[in-house]
Amino acid sequence: MDFYYRQGHEEYFVSRIEKYGSTVVRINVPRGPFMVLDPRVVALLDAKSFPVLFDPSKVEKRNTLGGTYVASTTLTGGHRVCAYLDPSEPAHAKAKQMLLSLLHSRRDAFIPAFRSNFSSLLSVVEMQLKVGEGKPVDFNKLNDVVVYDFLGEAYFGARPSAFTPDLASKAGKWLLVQLCPLATLGLPMLIEEPLLHSVPLPPVLVRGDYKALHAYFSAAGATAIDEGEKLGLSREEACNNLIFATTFNSYGAMKLLLPGILTCISGDEELHKKLASEIRAAVAGAGGQVTLAALERMELTKSVVWEALRLDPPVKFQYGRAKADMLIESHDAVYEVKKGELLLGYQPCATRDARVFGDTAGKFVADRFVGEDGRKLLRYVYWSNGRETEDPTVDNKQCPGKDLGVLVGRMFLVELFLRYDTFTVKVTNGPLGTNVAFTSVTKAAAA
Repeated sequence: MDFYYRQGHEEYFVSRIEKYGSTVVRINVPRGPFMVLDPRVVALLDAKSFPVLFDPSKVEKRNTLGGTYVASTTLTGGHRVCAYLDPSEPAHAKAKQMLLSLLHSRRDAFIPAFRSNFSSLLSVVEMQLKVGEGKPVDFNKLNDVVVYDFLGEAYFGARPSAFTPDLASKAGKWLLVQLCPLATLGLPMLIEEPLLHSVPLPPVLVRGDYKALHAYFSAAGATAIDEGEKLGLSREEACNNLIFATTFNSYGAMKLLLPGILTCISGDEELHKKLASEIRAAVAGAGGQVTLAALERMELTKSVVWEALRLDPPVKFQYGRAKADMLIESHDAVYEVKKGELLLGYQPCATRDARVFGDTAGKFVADRFVGEDGRKLLRYVYWSNGRETEDPTVDNKQCPGKDLGVLVGRMFLVELFLRYDTFTVKVTNGPLGTNVAFTSVTKAAAA
């Protein structure tokens, strides 16, 4: 009741820190539908204790993606995909290497694919603002389609909408069926509890949608599937891993990341001026081209993206099960944890830790990561299920698309400020995240 309805996630954890005078606490969490697992977890709620979740020698990640809830493998073609595997399982290295190889092989496609898709999105925003005479234009709705097209074009060279026009909406339905047992949709408790949290929604509701996803990925992702087969995966294992990684991991995160960035920078015209100046100077210095080298010179732009990810990470919960009896340290104490106990990290508490980020820990500070001292703080940015200063490998659980996530955030800012001097948005909080609507744009003179 507190977690979903009375308090909400953040207040729930903050109130427990205050109640027990500790940032490491044993608490109950909601159990997934039909689950008989013990709902007690050890919650890690500060920047010092949280990183134990990244250590595969200390925690097991087998089937802990959703904590006490494990989605049916019927939703993933009968396969346990990479996100549910522990690094000790042989299939983990094969699946993750396939994903890392895909990202490496397609690295030159990311910038042009992003620019073409998001240039079209912003053109639609401008047109709708003009036609609607200033009526707010829903960014989230446009973004949900364009992000999926970008990912398909970037990863496989083929836009999903060209294969099946409504494939992004089918992907969204498939995501919802997996996530709703752990979420609240804003419905009255008497409706939501029996409908969403007591029994799992049957996979048959999205069987047709998943078939459409499978058809697209089988065709568009054939080269990546070939690579997976060479690594020892069956073609079906490889295909289902591609579907999950692209749709659940990449798409699910980017649906939240870009509205989050807009929310952080909204209403700050002075910041808009600084970003526009930095971005345009770097692009001009690259002969008018948006290149990786130009992006690397945009220090404030990078800081803004990291700060948005620190303040409001797309994935807020990380889990792991203790492999052995261990001691976990917070800033103030040491705690005994027994083998088999489930550890829960609520990331916003860790990445807004005032012992690390000071009095502004809960505020957006655009230039927080600028300069040498700022870059030292990057080790406390955990959005990718690992430190920002570390890299994903087949031996850890850090997101294979970690660098792409940051790149996408930077490219989004570049596309905005090459085109606009400033803009205004309306931000509202919905049950599934922040909703953003453009209310005005001021085009740059040269745009």
